[in-house]
Amino acid sequence: MTEKTESIVLGAGCFWCTEAVFDRVRGVLDVESGYSNGHVERPSYEQVCSGTTGHNEVVRLVYDPAQVSVRQLLGIFFATHDPTTLNRQGNDVGTQYRSAVYFTTPAQEQEARLLIAELEQGAIFNAPIVTEVLPLASYWPAEAYHQDYYAQHPNQGYCAFVVGPKVAKFRKQFAELLKPESGA
Repeated sequence: MTEKTESIVLGAGCFWCTEAVFDRVRGVLDVESGYSNGHVERPSYEQVCSGTTGHNEVVRLVYDPAQVSVRQLLGIFFATHDPTTLNRQGNDVGTQYRSAVYFTTPAQEQEARLLIAELEQGAIFNAPIVTEVLPLASYWPAEAYHQDYYAQHPNQGYCAFVVGPKVAKFRKQFAELLKPESGA
């Protein structure tokens, strides 16, 4: 492992789903669920769900770019959620579920914009991509009970029927990026 790590913040709907996927990615050293780019300091889950704080449910990834590139992380991101639905992922509806890349370096911004352009040009999706690409303006960790939620509650209804299939899709589509301990 190199000494240099980077972080990026991604919004792809419910953070339980996104966290469960990225927890399994080789080179991702830490995944934390949280709230980003809103106008209230230290918002609660209830405040964010009200849709009045401007925050997005996100995950903050700390990764080793020598093991996994931002391009690979963004590839997983775009493949495991619907970047064409504004303020919605499945039954989760509201501005807090918007698709977003909150970058921390100019290279991350460039890679995100390049990949979106390639996906659009290749007509990968049936509708335009609405993912916002913005600098990380704020980040607050979510409450402790949201962290590692899928790992702690794999049989809970939402986890079994929504999170589980996303994890399975990731494992199938990105097997070469699985952490060794994650299995197939």
